[in-house]
Amino acid sequence: MYIEAFGGLGSYGGRISRVTLSKTGKSLRVGDITLQTLSGSGYKANYFNIESGVHYWVSGPKKSGDDPLYKGIVEIDDDVNEEYWIKIRNRPDMVGTKSYKSLGKYSKSGKRDKKPSGILSPK
Repeated sequence: MYIEAFGGLGSYGGRISRVTLSKTGKSLRVGDITLQTLSGSGYKANYFNIESGVHYWVSGPKKSGDDPLYKGIVEIDDDVNEEYWIKIRNRPDMVGTKSYKSLGKYSKSGKRDKKPSGILSPK
């Protein structure tokens, strides 16, 4: 999963990590941190740390790599590195790479393609 912590209006950075879901699906564990769902009441966040109250954005990793809400560096935990680069990103040549720069979901740069290259629109 992609996990990004927020404080105020800014991000502390994000990472690809393995998580464990609770039986009810209302909380998840990332290492020794327990996150509980905000049940749709968060602003650009969907979970919060039950001990510190810090809000988090948690989502499944994207094939495009545009996991963060805004551009930034994404770090990849060692225990998921190979699985991430091969199964999610289809980039076996990148196995061992521990971080990458992402444009993010809400990039304003305009450099993101609207459709994958090599696919033509129907006429």
